[in-house]
Amino acid sequence: MTIIEVETLTEPALDVFATLTEAQLRNRLEPEKGIFIVESPKVIKVALDAGYEPLALLCERRHIEGDAAEIIAACQENMPVYTGSRDVLGSLTGYTLTRGVLCAMRRPSPRSVEDVCAGARRIVVVDGVVDTTNIGAIFRSAAALGIDAVLLTPSSCDPLNRRAVRVSMGSVFLIPWAWIEAPVVSLGKMGFKTVSMALTDNSLGIDDPRLAAEPKLAIVMGTEGDGLAREVIENTDYVVRIPMAHGVDSLNVAADFYNRFSFNLYRTIYKII
Repeated sequence: MTIIEVETLTEPALDVFATLTEAQLRNRLEPEKGIFIVESPKVIKVALDAGYEPLALLCERRHIEGDAAEIIAACQENMPVYTGSRDVLGSLTGYTLTRGVLCAMRRPSPRSVEDVCAGARRIVVVDGVVDTTNIGAIFRSAAALGIDAVLLTPSSCDPLNRRAVRVSMGSVFLIPWAWIEAPVVSLGKMGFKTVSMALTDNSLGIDDPRLAAEPKLAIVMGTEGDGLAREVIENTDYVVRIPMAHGVDSLNVAADFYNRFSFNLYRTIYKII
């Protein structure tokens, strides 16, 4: 390994950790040069085990032979490892590093919808969700429930955003995902029945047996505030509501959504209990 002591915050090689925005890291003009940042030793290890390519490591000096030791051993010998004190690295990045370690990784080539959906029975479609925490939570819930793939509309947050990756605890590396335009139409042509999570006059209960009977089902989630567009709801095969107590509006991607939706999805779609 090549250990490089961080002595100045203006070192150009550190821009990837300090000054480049998420959009600059993605490098839309040259996506093959895109980079993303992974935070914390546990999540970095998940990415490495999934085959992602590390480019550089930034860690507190004390972690080189501690939490980062296993990560460093798994990387190429000539990969740069930038190190310094907790205060110096915090000044560089603008935030306290989780367990003192960041890793810059090569962004993988985008996968096609057909590729990630090949053989899939249950998929989740994320339509316009922009909050990084919610994206991470969706991936973590989907992976835990055995969802086969996640598809995202272009207006949704990037799953490889640093915070989304950390909230997912690396689940974004474990479940296939892809970007999709016009998901309801596209998935219908692929043989999927689509389900809107929304509150309408004709919405079904989440435990309706017709859902479990479908061989290929795509569950469409809307934005944090307004939910799904009416056009999307009207064109899906089913509209499903989550039972709410005390007259509370149906939830879309609010925090409480995950606990209730995950349990009901597990019970309903997979007939576990």
